[in-house]
Amino acid sequence: MIALSLAEIAEVVGGQTHDIPDPSVQVTGPVVRDSREVEPGSLFVAFAGERVDGHDFAEAVVAAGAAAVLASRPVGVPAIVVDDVQTALGALARHVVRRLGATLVALTGSAGKTSTKDLIAQVLQRKAPTVWTPGSLNNEIGLPLTALSATEETRFLVLEMGARGIGHIRYLADLTPPKIGLVLNVGTAHIGEFGGREQIAQAKGELVEGLPSAQDGGAAILNADDPLVRAMASRTKAKVILFGESGEADVRAENVRLTDSGQPAFTLHTPSGASDVTMRLYGEHHVSNALAAAAVAHELGMSAEEIATALSEAGSLSRWRMEVTERPDGVTVVNDAYNANPESMRAALRALAAMGKGRRTWAVLGKMAELGDEALAEHDAVGRLAVRLNVGKLVAVGGREASWLQLGAYNEGSWGEESVHVSDAQAAVDLLRSELRPGDVVLVKASRSVGLESVAQALLDGAEGEVAAR
Repeated sequence: MIALSLAEIAEVVGGQTHDIPDPSVQVTGPVVRDSREVEPGSLFVAFAGERVDGHDFAEAVVAAGAAAVLASRPVGVPAIVVDDVQTALGALARHVVRRLGATLVALTGSAGKTSTKDLIAQVLQRKAPTVWTPGSLNNEIGLPLTALSATEETRFLVLEMGARGIGHIRYLADLTPPKIGLVLNVGTAHIGEFGGREQIAQAKGELVEGLPSAQDGGAAILNADDPLVRAMASRTKAKVILFGESGEADVRAENVRLTDSGQPAFTLHTPSGASDVTMRLYGEHHVSNALAAAAVAHELGMSAEEIATALSEAGSLSRWRMEVTERPDGVTVVNDAYNANPESMRAALRALAAMGKGRRTWAVLGKMAELGDEALAEHDAVGRLAVRLNVGKLVAVGGREASWLQLGAYNEGSWGEESVHVSDAQAAVDLLRSELRPGDVVLVKASRSVGLESVAQALLDGAEGEVAAR
């Protein structure tokens, strides 16, 4: 974080200093909520959770070098005490962002946010120092913590914004007002909480509503291939830039194809030129993500050649998102188990089909959460798609939703041993260990709550112990 005195922080967040001998002492280290991440000069943010209360670690973090604790009550060590820690954290982030000279880029969407954010970060950091959201810390706590990790040297700040209801993105964008806003897509992730795709579009479009005008440098980057996203152009006063495979897109892809290993290649077209891209990532869905990143980079002054080179060399920065590992025996494990929704599930299955040409393929799939009334139909559709893509074997893991996956496969014509329903992750591991052959390709994917990353890990480490229950 940029250096601020404890007195200045207290004023910004509307708090009172307690047990602070010298309020002029500056916070020169990171702002953290995990006591294990404290460094000399840190500000430790004490959240009172259901299982762990950060206030209980106050003495330990100050002993480890923290300058003070941001707390909701006095803790017997240097502290800034506020009525609400989360609100205070947001106020501090807003203050720091206003003082920074960085260009703030924010993105949202139903699928692909984290992968696209990682691509944007890798492209922009070739131009200037860049800070970006780690993993998927895209909520009202993770976002301000990311913003506060920026320094005076930071020139680009890339923030992922998630939402579980109307007003969430508006709140986040108010904390860290972006100059460039990117909307990737409107899908069915969290549709059970929103109530429908139109409501999701309403929530995602809050990002472009708050952008500066075109005259003030605001830019709304919208997916030309998604009608609900493209319609958001009417909701912003910022300059509108379209990306996609549509011929009307300002930044578009032509000659899209997959290599023999399942990696996307295409010709990138921008208003200033064209250049060829061959990605290191897997799956055709990354073409749209790459175009979104290219549109951001082009708006910030990078050439088509610079962007294409960066995209061709970019990798995955976040765990369990199409992580491809080949075992010594030739079995390829694709760990995409961080999360799942209907759009990302279909994309992963298509990537599996492309990677598995001439090889036996396995789809180890589990529940897609938060789909509400659409859950049965969406799981059934994924099971059917696995059959249509000629996936060698579907392993549906878990309870009711897994049975719907298998039912879809059965109704599509998978009547023999092409699909199987197992009760849990350990049963899936046992099945795979007994039946995998050298050269097979295994995709593992489900919503985070299912914990199927343990299946991928068990296949890779070869451990005979049981998979940890989830």
